[in-house]
Amino acid sequence: MLHRFSRRATQEIVPVDCGSITPSQLESELFGAVRGAFTGADRDRVGVFEAANRGTVFLDEIGDIEANFQLALLRFLEGHEIRPVGASRSKPVDVRVIAATNRDLQQMVEEKKFREDLWYRLNTVRIALPPLRDRRTDIPLLARFYLNKYNGRYSREVKLMDSGVRAMQDYTWPGNVRQLQHLVERLTILADRIDGETVHQALTAMESRERPVETLADAEEDQIRRVLAATGGNKSKAAQLLGIERKTLYRKLERMKL
Repeated sequence: MLHRFSRRATQEIVPVDCGSITPSQLESELFGAVRGAFTGADRDRVGVFEAANRGTVFLDEIGDIEANFQLALLRFLEGHEIRPVGASRSKPVDVRVIAATNRDLQQMVEEKKFREDLWYRLNTVRIALPPLRDRRTDIPLLARFYLNKYNGRYSREVKLMDSGVRAMQDYTWPGNVRQLQHLVERLTILADRIDGETVHQALTAMESRERPVETLADAEEDQIRRVLAATGGNKSKAAQLLGIERKTLYRKLERMKL
């Protein structure tokens, strides 16, 4: 919304999940790289900041970036210039940076895990979003939004029952909106309707990390087939939705001769 209702709305908004990119790749991902800068760099690569010039870059999970890269990010925020990996010159770019994190950056600063100067630079305008457990009246709205989304994506007609809504509102949601989104996507594929019992069973499966095989123990083979069909055969995504490890899904598929 910050981008959509700004003067930059006609330009690109590029999201970056800082937590999913290795430290060695983050610099080239954001700043770009020239051909021959490192092994495998067979062509010039445009970085995120340059690709979003005059637009917006959304740095998600900013608290996960390594300490040795924090200085490079600070320099960019101060000077609005990038120097692609392997390049000899810098170039100016004009982007708005929005950063998000679920970590307590002030505490990380005190623990010397996050640069204080970078924290102050990022904290120009702060928007504090309360955790989902503190805004439970949002849960029915979010649940129905995601149900409509995934019913359409997977050609389903799953119904959300009042008891399912109450069960969701009674939960603490340590993973906040993303956890709720994942739960609804999982149940849209696996259930015919989302009621209180179904929600409790799914939450138990998602929380059970010690017994991943048993998460699927009582599921029928048609559920596995349904999930694989809905994900286009993507086994990693199917395993995630089923609440099991990928290697466990492979064993199940071998047993099913799929």
